[in-house]
Amino acid sequence: MDKYINLANNSSKYYLTEVDKKEKDIYCHHDLMGENFIETHKHDKAQFLYTEGGLVYVKTSSQTYFLPARHYMWIPAGITHSIYPSSPEVKMRNLYFPVKNEENIFYSQEGIYPVNNLLLQMLLFTKQWKGNIKKSQKDKYPIVLALKVLLPQLSKQPLLLNLPQPKDERLIKISEYLLENLHKELKSTSIATHFNMSSKTLYRLFKKDVQISFIQYYTLLRMFKALEFLLTQQFTIAEVALKVGYNSVPTFSNTFTKIIGKRPSAYITINEIY
Repeated sequence: MDKYINLANNSSKYYLTEVDKKEKDIYCHHDLMGENFIETHKHDKAQFLYTEGGLVYVKTSSQTYFLPARHYMWIPAGITHSIYPSSPEVKMRNLYFPVKNEENIFYSQEGIYPVNNLLLQMLLFTKQWKGNIKKSQKDKYPIVLALKVLLPQLSKQPLLLNLPQPKDERLIKISEYLLENLHKELKSTSIATHFNMSSKTLYRLFKKDVQISFIQYYTLLRMFKALEFLLTQQFTIAEVALKVGYNSVPTFSNTFTKIIGKRPSAYITINEIY
Protein backbone atom coordinates (compact mmCIF):
# COMPACT_ATOMS: atom_id res chain seq x y z
CA MET A 1 0.00 0.00 0.00
CA ASP A 2 3.06 2.30 0.07
CA LYS A 3 2.24 3.59 -3.41
CA TYR A 4 -0.84 5.34 -2.05
CA ILE A 5 -0.45 8.90 -0.87
CA ASN A 6 -2.47 10.09 2.05
CA LEU A 7 -4.22 13.22 0.93
CA ALA A 8 -6.91 12.95 3.58
CA ASN A 9 -5.34 15.12 6.29
CA ASN A 10 -7.47 18.10 5.36
CA SER A 11 -9.97 18.48 8.20
CA SER A 12 -12.66 19.56 5.74
CA LYS A 13 -12.93 16.03 4.28
CA TYR A 14 -16.59 15.06 4.30
CA TYR A 15 -16.14 11.73 6.09
CA LEU A 16 -14.40 13.44 9.01
CA THR A 17 -16.63 16.47 9.52
CA GLU A 18 -19.87 16.29 7.53
CA VAL A 19 -21.25 12.75 7.83
CA ASP A 20 -22.26 13.00 11.49
CA LYS A 21 -23.04 16.73 11.62
CA LYS A 22 -26.81 16.19 11.30
CA GLU A 23 -27.41 13.05 13.33
CA LYS A 24 -30.95 12.36 12.06
CA ASP A 25 -30.17 12.90 8.36
CA ILE A 26 -28.98 10.31 5.87
CA TYR A 27 -25.76 11.49 4.23
CA CYS A 28 -24.99 10.84 0.56
CA HIS A 29 -21.62 11.13 -1.18
CA HIS A 30 -20.37 9.97 -4.60
CA ASP A 31 -16.70 10.34 -5.44
CA LEU A 32 -13.97 9.36 -7.85
CA MET A 33 -11.15 7.93 -5.72
CA GLY A 34 -8.57 10.32 -7.13
CA GLU A 35 -7.38 11.09 -3.60
CA ASN A 36 -6.13 7.48 -3.43
CA PHE A 37 -6.39 6.89 0.31
CA ILE A 38 -8.93 7.63 3.03
CA GLU A 39 -7.27 7.73 6.42
CA THR A 40 -8.33 5.70 9.44
CA HIS A 41 -11.58 7.08 10.82
CA LYS A 42 -15.04 6.10 12.09
CA HIS A 43 -18.60 7.42 12.00
CA ASP A 44 -21.54 7.60 14.36
CA LYS A 45 -23.58 6.51 11.34
CA ALA A 46 -23.47 3.18 9.53
CA GLN A 47 -22.01 3.20 6.01
CA PHE A 48 -23.25 1.62 2.79
CA LEU A 49 -20.22 1.62 0.47
CA TYR A 50 -20.64 0.63 -3.18
CA THR A 51 -17.79 0.62 -5.70
CA GLU A 52 -17.38 0.83 -9.46
CA GLY A 53 -14.40 0.51 -11.75
CA GLY A 54 -12.13 -1.74 -9.72
CA LEU A 55 -11.35 -3.03 -6.26
CA VAL A 56 -11.39 -1.22 -2.92
CA TYR A 57 -9.53 -2.40 0.16
CA VAL A 58 -11.28 -1.64 3.44
CA LYS A 59 -9.06 -2.13 6.48
CA THR A 60 -10.44 -2.53 9.98
CA SER A 61 -8.44 -3.28 13.11
CA SER A 62 -8.44 -7.01 12.42
CA GLN A 63 -9.34 -7.58 8.76
CA THR A 64 -8.61 -6.43 5.23
CA TYR A 65 -11.76 -6.57 3.10
CA PHE A 66 -11.62 -6.82 -0.70
CA LEU A 67 -14.61 -4.99 -2.14
CA PRO A 68 -14.98 -5.61 -5.90
CA ALA A 69 -17.00 -3.61 -8.40
CA ARG A 70 -20.76 -4.29 -8.38
CA HIS A 71 -20.64 -5.20 -4.69
CA TYR A 72 -21.25 -3.21 -1.54
CA MET A 73 -19.92 -3.31 1.98
CA TRP A 74 -21.97 -2.56 5.07
CA ILE A 75 -19.82 -0.92 7.76
CA PRO A 76 -21.63 -0.63 11.11
CA ALA A 77 -21.46 2.58 13.12
CA GLY A 78 -18.33 3.00 15.23
CA ILE A 79 -16.11 0.65 13.21
CA THR A 80 -12.67 2.18 12.71
CA HIS A 81 -11.57 1.72 9.10
CA SER A 82 -9.47 3.08 6.27
CA ILE A 83 -10.06 2.78 2.52
CA TYR A 84 -7.61 2.11 -0.32
CA PRO A 85 -8.61 1.84 -3.99
CA SER A 86 -6.85 -0.45 -6.46
CA SER A 87 -6.56 2.53 -8.81
CA PRO A 88 -7.48 6.26 -8.87
CA GLU A 89 -10.29 5.46 -11.35
CA VAL A 90 -12.35 3.64 -8.73
CA LYS A 91 -15.63 5.34 -7.84
CA MET A 92 -17.30 5.18 -4.44
CA ARG A 93 -20.99 5.63 -3.81
CA ASN A 94 -21.75 6.13 -0.13
CA LEU A 95 -24.86 6.34 1.99
CA TYR A 96 -24.52 6.95 5.73
CA PHE A 97 -27.49 5.97 7.91
CA PRO A 98 -28.38 7.02 11.47
CA VAL A 99 -28.36 4.20 13.99
CA LYS A 100 -31.66 3.21 15.56
CA ASN A 101 -32.43 1.04 18.58
CA GLU A 102 -33.51 -2.58 18.11
CA GLU A 103 -32.59 -2.77 14.43
CA ASN A 104 -32.17 -6.01 12.47
CA ILE A 105 -28.95 -7.79 13.48
CA PHE A 106 -27.77 -7.36 9.88
CA TYR A 107 -26.95 -3.70 10.58
CA SER A 108 -24.54 -4.53 13.41
CA GLN A 109 -22.31 -6.81 11.30
CA GLU A 110 -19.73 -5.77 8.71
CA GLY A 111 -19.86 -7.68 5.45
CA ILE A 112 -19.63 -7.63 1.65
CA TYR A 113 -22.58 -8.53 -0.59
CA PRO A 114 -23.35 -8.57 -4.33
CA VAL A 115 -25.64 -5.84 -5.67
CA ASN A 116 -28.67 -7.02 -7.63
CA ASN A 117 -30.61 -5.08 -10.27
CA LEU A 118 -33.09 -3.68 -7.75
CA LEU A 119 -30.35 -2.08 -5.63
CA LEU A 120 -28.63 -0.85 -8.79
CA GLN A 121 -31.78 0.95 -9.89
CA MET A 122 -32.19 2.54 -6.47
CA LEU A 123 -28.57 3.70 -6.54
CA LEU A 124 -29.27 5.33 -9.89
CA PHE A 125 -31.68 7.68 -8.13
CA THR A 126 -28.93 8.82 -5.77
CA LYS A 127 -26.22 9.30 -8.41
CA GLN A 128 -26.55 13.09 -8.60
CA TRP A 129 -27.21 13.66 -4.88
CA LYS A 130 -24.67 14.88 -2.36
CA GLY A 131 -24.86 15.89 1.27
CA ASN A 132 -27.59 15.57 3.90
CA ILE A 133 -30.94 14.03 3.00
CA LYS A 134 -33.67 15.10 5.42
CA LYS A 135 -36.97 13.39 6.21
CA SER A 136 -38.74 16.40 4.78
CA GLN A 137 -37.25 15.74 1.32
CA LYS A 138 -40.02 13.48 0.03
CA ASP A 139 -38.35 13.03 -3.38
CA LYS A 140 -35.17 11.58 -1.83
CA TYR A 141 -35.53 10.33 1.73
CA PRO A 142 -38.05 7.50 1.09
CA ILE A 143 -35.81 6.08 -1.67
CA VAL A 144 -32.64 5.82 0.41
CA LEU A 145 -34.56 4.64 3.47
CA ALA A 146 -36.21 1.90 1.37
CA LEU A 147 -32.77 0.83 0.15
CA LYS A 148 -31.64 0.37 3.74
CA VAL A 149 -34.77 -1.54 4.74
CA LEU A 150 -34.33 -3.94 1.82
CA LEU A 151 -30.72 -4.85 2.61
CA PRO A 152 -31.39 -7.62 5.19
CA GLN A 153 -33.91 -9.20 2.80
CA LEU A 154 -31.67 -9.07 -0.27
CA SER A 155 -28.32 -9.78 1.42
CA LYS A 156 -28.67 -13.04 3.31
CA GLN A 157 -25.07 -14.26 3.45
CA PRO A 158 -21.91 -12.11 3.36
CA LEU A 159 -19.17 -13.13 0.93
CA LEU A 160 -15.93 -14.22 2.58
CA LEU A 161 -13.88 -11.53 0.87
CA ASN A 162 -11.72 -10.71 3.88
CA LEU A 163 -8.21 -11.58 4.95
CA PRO A 164 -7.11 -11.48 8.62
CA GLN A 165 -4.33 -8.98 9.30
CA PRO A 166 -1.25 -10.51 10.98
CA LYS A 167 -0.07 -8.78 14.14
CA ASP A 168 3.04 -10.86 14.79
CA GLU A 169 6.06 -9.09 13.23
CA ARG A 170 7.32 -12.38 11.78
CA LEU A 171 4.02 -13.00 10.00
CA ILE A 172 3.87 -9.43 8.73
CA LYS A 173 7.25 -9.99 7.04
CA ILE A 174 6.09 -13.35 5.68
CA SER A 175 2.89 -11.84 4.25
CA GLU A 176 4.93 -9.09 2.56
CA TYR A 177 7.25 -11.73 1.10
CA LEU A 178 4.29 -13.74 -0.20
CA LEU A 179 2.83 -10.67 -1.89
CA GLU A 180 6.18 -9.82 -3.53
CA ASN A 181 6.55 -13.36 -4.84
CA LEU A 182 2.97 -14.10 -5.77
CA HIS A 183 3.93 -15.19 -9.30
CA LYS A 184 5.76 -18.18 -7.79
CA GLU A 185 4.12 -21.29 -6.37
CA LEU A 186 5.59 -21.25 -2.89
CA LYS A 187 5.55 -24.16 -0.47
CA SER A 188 5.22 -23.87 3.29
CA THR A 189 8.51 -25.75 3.73
CA SER A 190 10.43 -23.28 1.58
CA ILE A 191 8.82 -20.32 3.36
CA ALA A 192 9.74 -21.76 6.75
CA THR A 193 13.32 -22.34 5.63
CA HIS A 194 13.58 -18.83 4.18
CA PHE A 195 12.54 -17.35 7.52
CA ASN A 196 14.67 -19.73 9.62
CA MET A 197 11.87 -21.65 11.28
CA SER A 198 10.34 -25.11 11.11
CA SER A 199 7.15 -25.90 9.21
CA LYS A 200 5.46 -26.67 12.54
CA THR A 201 6.41 -23.26 13.91
CA LEU A 202 5.08 -21.60 10.76
CA TYR A 203 1.80 -23.48 11.10
CA ARG A 204 1.46 -22.59 14.81
CA LEU A 205 2.19 -18.90 14.14
CA PHE A 206 -0.56 -18.61 11.54
CA LYS A 207 -3.11 -20.51 13.61
CA LYS A 208 -2.38 -18.44 16.71
CA ASP A 209 -2.24 -15.02 15.07
CA VAL A 210 -4.81 -15.13 12.25
CA GLN A 211 -6.76 -18.31 13.20
CA ILE A 212 -6.25 -19.92 9.79
CA SER A 213 -3.48 -22.11 8.39
CA PHE A 214 -0.64 -20.91 6.19
CA ILE A 215 -2.19 -22.68 3.17
CA GLN A 216 -5.56 -21.01 3.76
CA TYR A 217 -3.98 -17.58 4.15
CA TYR A 218 -1.75 -18.01 1.11
CA THR A 219 -4.63 -19.23 -1.06
CA LEU A 220 -6.87 -16.32 -0.02
CA LEU A 221 -4.07 -13.85 -0.72
CA ARG A 222 -3.57 -15.28 -4.23
CA MET A 223 -7.28 -15.25 -5.05
CA PHE A 224 -7.84 -11.70 -3.81
CA LYS A 225 -4.86 -10.45 -5.82
CA ALA A 226 -6.23 -12.34 -8.84
CA LEU A 227 -9.54 -10.55 -8.33
CA GLU A 228 -7.71 -7.22 -8.49
CA PHE A 229 -5.95 -8.21 -11.73
CA LEU A 230 -9.20 -9.37 -13.32
CA LEU A 231 -11.00 -6.14 -12.48
CA THR A 232 -8.37 -4.09 -14.33
CA GLN A 233 -9.55 -5.88 -17.52
CA GLN A 234 -5.93 -5.76 -18.74
CA PHE A 235 -5.13 -9.48 -18.54
CA THR A 236 -6.60 -12.75 -19.75
CA ILE A 237 -7.60 -15.38 -17.21
CA ALA A 238 -4.53 -17.43 -18.18
CA GLU A 239 -2.28 -14.43 -17.57
CA VAL A 240 -3.86 -13.75 -14.20
CA ALA A 241 -3.39 -17.41 -13.21
CA LEU A 242 0.34 -17.11 -13.93
CA LYS A 243 0.58 -13.83 -12.04
CA VAL A 244 -0.63 -15.55 -8.86
CA GLY A 245 1.48 -18.68 -9.28
CA TYR A 246 -0.86 -21.13 -11.05
CA ASN A 247 0.39 -23.04 -14.09
CA SER A 248 -2.98 -24.74 -14.53
CA VAL A 249 -5.84 -22.47 -15.60
CA PRO A 250 -8.57 -25.01 -14.62
CA THR A 251 -7.05 -25.37 -11.14
CA PHE A 252 -6.87 -21.60 -10.75
CA SER A 253 -10.41 -21.13 -12.05
CA ASN A 254 -11.88 -23.79 -9.75
CA THR A 255 -10.05 -22.41 -6.70
CA PHE A 256 -11.14 -18.86 -7.55
CA THR A 257 -14.78 -19.91 -7.96
CA LYS A 258 -14.77 -21.82 -4.68
CA ILE A 259 -13.44 -18.85 -2.72
CA ILE A 260 -14.87 -15.81 -4.52
CA GLY A 261 -18.21 -17.38 -5.47
CA LYS A 262 -18.10 -16.58 -9.20
CA ARG A 263 -16.05 -17.77 -12.17
CA PRO A 264 -13.10 -15.52 -13.10
CA SER A 265 -14.86 -14.65 -16.36
CA ALA A 266 -17.62 -12.92 -14.38
CA TYR A 267 -15.16 -10.25 -13.27
CA ILE A 268 -13.85 -9.23 -16.69
CA THR A 269 -17.23 -8.01 -17.96
CA ILE A 270 -18.37 -5.83 -15.04
CA ASN A 271 -19.61 -2.41 -16.12
CA GLU A 272 -20.25 0.81 -14.27
CA ILE A 273 -23.58 2.47 -13.58
CA TYR A 274 -24.23 5.07 -16.28
